[in-house]
Amino acid sequence: MRSCEDGSSRPPIPGAPDGPRGDRRPYDAPARPRPCPAVRRPRGRGPTLATMIRTATPADVPDLHALIRELAEYEKAVEEARATPGQLHEALFGEHPAVHAHVAVDDRSGETVGCALWFLNFSTWRGVHGIYLEDLYVRPTARGAGHGKALLTELARLCVARGYQRLEWSVLNWNTPSIAFYESLGARPQDEWTVYRLTDESLTALGGERR
Repeated sequence: MRSCEDGSSRPPIPGAPDGPRGDRRPYDAPARPRPCPAVRRPRGRGPTLATMIRTATPADVPDLHALIRELAEYEKAVEEARATPGQLHEALFGEHPAVHAHVAVDDRSGETVGCALWFLNFSTWRGVHGIYLEDLYVRPTARGAGHGKALLTELARLCVARGYQRLEWSVLNWNTPSIAFYESLGARPQDEWTVYRLTDESLTALGGERR
């Protein structure tokens, strides 16, 4: 008799089929042991994508604003984070939303611990929309619990479901922990491209030129 993984046992059955053709052994020959049934182990109630990530609502605007400020401080550029809660509310939930947001929440307390703010772009080569991730941030006290990956997973899921073919974002060159994390997910840097930006006085000067 052979003990199964779950502690049960079953005697060999004489004459049981042996091999793909169903050939039978003589009655007095030992039958090949049959595999034990799969052992069902209780599933834990750990956090899942559905419990960790949700679409932002107007009530989340204060938390989103605070998270954006924390991200700017982490990136050593808090003086450049000038957006107000009112501007965020209008951009996210106004008549013509320009940006979308998801929040990451602590599975036990329900506290907001991270966010992803994103909008649609368009690839003239692929001929379809993609998602550009403007901000991805998880508070230091919540890191290591999977919230960052869960946020990216949700955006990737949206891309697949809606036929978008790209999920893109930027990362500072010195942010090596984030770079390693992104590359572990299969993301690759676009090293052959350099981002240019017009803002403040340069933008005003160029936009003020006469036709």
